[in-house]
Amino acid sequence: MSELNNAVPAIAKALSKRGYETLTPVQQAMLNPDLANADALVSAKTGSGKTVAFGMAMASTLLPEGMERFGRAEAPLALVIAPTRELALQVKREFEWLYEMTGAVIASCVGGMDIRTERRVLERGAHIVVGTPGRICDHIRRNALDMSEVRVAVLDEADEMLDLGFREDLEYILEQAPDDRRTLMFSATVPSGIARLAKQYQRDAVRIEVASEEKQHADIEYRALMVAPSDRENAIVNVLRFYEAKNAIVFCSTRANVNHLTARLSNRNFSVVALSGELTQNERTHALQAMRDGRARVCIATDVAARGIDLPGLELVIHADLPTNSETLLHRSGRTGRAGNKGISAFIVPVNQRRKAERLLMGASVTPAWVLPPSAEEVIVRDQERLLADPVFSEEVREEELDLVARLVEAYGAEKLAAAFVNLHRNNNAAPEDLIEISIDGPRKPRERSNDRFDARGEAGESFPSTPRTPRGDFGPAIWLSLSVGRKQNAEPRWLIPMLCRNGNITKSGIGAIKMQQTETYVELSADVADTFLGAIGPNRMLERGVRVTVLDGMPDLSRQSEPRSFEKRSYEDRPPRREFNDAPREGGRDDRARDERPREDRSRDDWSKGKPKAKPTYAGGEGRETKSFDKPFRDKPYREKSSGDRPAGDRPYGERSYADKPAGDRSFREKPFGDKPAGDRPFKDKPFKKDGKPAFKDGGKPAGKPAKPAAGKGKPKKANGKDRWN
Repeated sequence: MSELNNAVPAIAKALSKRGYETLTPVQQAMLNPDLANADALVSAKTGSGKTVAFGMAMASTLLPEGMERFGRAEAPLALVIAPTRELALQVKREFEWLYEMTGAVIASCVGGMDIRTERRVLERGAHIVVGTPGRICDHIRRNALDMSEVRVAVLDEADEMLDLGFREDLEYILEQAPDDRRTLMFSATVPSGIARLAKQYQRDAVRIEVASEEKQHADIEYRALMVAPSDRENAIVNVLRFYEAKNAIVFCSTRANVNHLTARLSNRNFSVVALSGELTQNERTHALQAMRDGRARVCIATDVAARGIDLPGLELVIHADLPTNSETLLHRSGRTGRAGNKGISAFIVPVNQRRKAERLLMGASVTPAWVLPPSAEEVIVRDQERLLADPVFSEEVREEELDLVARLVEAYGAEKLAAAFVNLHRNNNAAPEDLIEISIDGPRKPRERSNDRFDARGEAGESFPSTPRTPRGDFGPAIWLSLSVGRKQNAEPRWLIPMLCRNGNITKSGIGAIKMQQTETYVELSADVADTFLGAIGPNRMLERGVRVTVLDGMPDLSRQSEPRSFEKRSYEDRPPRREFNDAPREGGRDDRARDERPREDRSRDDWSKGKPKAKPTYAGGEGRETKSFDKPFRDKPYREKSSGDRPAGDRPYGERSYADKPAGDRSFREKPFGDKPAGDRPFKDKPFKKDGKPAFKDGGKPAGKPAKPAAGKGKPKKANGKDRWN
């Protein structure tokens, strides 16, 4: 093949053995002689053969002219960095057949694998190392990966690696490699971050942009399936059953959606596997291997987990959740329609997300066919066609089966055998789902520019033409129904209309005006579908959720309905007078206390500077014991605008506990003792309690709180810690 003249002979033989007859544009660009030993920044869409392209480009640097096989494996000569584990292992598999005739030793370093096994492989030597940024950094820091002999460094899906936050790891890896290396960057897009990285770590890089987008779109059939929001999962079931693809992948936006949809399809008898970031590397490897072996036919995956993976024979891509941007849309769809094969990319578009889907498809320059998803009847018809075309009917009956076939025909007859065969065929497949009927008006017109109009957001220069609505007067003959739900039961048209369509076997085009009231809802129903609706709901006139339907004689009289609540503020004159403070005192609270009836100005003139309050002393401390109030209520904090007569017995205005609550032996109190202090309690170690300037005595003049001195001959004083104590 003339296109392989510029390739290394061993690589050309491997491509011919693999059956490559023509090369993709990006592969042809990488074999240009002007790119030999030069850095390159390549942007090409997914599915364009980038792995084989940079594999051929590396070979010219790793195997100089006249050299067809590698020598003994020692330090790595080439390093390939991929964003995900699956993509790294996929690159390794591609390199194994591409470099088969060169004797290259290829090692992988990816997260989730045993790092000790990878270290032993690197110690034995490898020519090419393929891995993810995080694991490669780990091996470099542990001195397990020698970067001194690296001649070529390849960054595959560089834009995705930056999006995943691997910029620091990439910079660290490239700084550890020799400065005279060759650096190849492959990316679907070239944002500013990729441009800065290329400028910093590449030398006079050649910019290559391959426009393979048209070919990719030619091999993929795009279909936008309009569904009711509640029918998304049912539509996915019907799409999988209608096409019966050999391999299919369903994209979800979150891991939770992946788990939910996997469980739902597994219960419907689909052979399905999941692929998300929460799975271990072993589980993800087994899932992909099951898809390649044919043990599983449907893969439910997130965008990041399925980035760059190549499933052979993938015929169908379903977007269960709409992608976040147009680039993700192309990456998803690019899993099918590869290497000249045809594929289908189906978008599940709820009617309330149609505008978003149109923007995404317009940004990707994709024009899909806006259609309804396959109905249950269409799936059944397609099953019958596949059954009649099954190759099992063209095969000859084997000799060991002739006796059994004859006995079955004699015992049951041809008709019963055919019926049993049909039942077995249907039991092996999931039953199709009934979908809510919706109408498609076709794709909306693109927004028109206008300089003299403002849109709903107040931005000049855009107008948004809306689809003209049918006037209510042109609805035609109709009847009015009353539903036993209203605003009080959180009734909304967005769930009332689907409920009416499901229970009455009608479409929303037969429903007219809806007038919501507090406890009931009036619905206008076309006379053409009235008999169908009433016959479907039965004589009980009951719908879902216990909603009762009543047929009205004419148009409802809304004048008797309760007026909506007014949100106007009431005048201050309409408010009731505020209750006075002393009108209803709280039981046990401050309102029960005797209030000082003097004006605030007089009370504020109370002189506390002399220490003793002017008010009458307060007696406290329990029965049989009367002590006058203290001289100073606090050491540094006098009462503010209050006399001691205002304070009830035992009350501490600043939140201190009463001495009546103080346990015996507790020395935590440091405030000056009050008049209700019991005898014998000494909060301060060296200062006995004083009363009227003299020590307080009790029981014959003995100081309170000290033990009595023993009688003569009953004991001797002992010293403890330098102080005299009595036994």
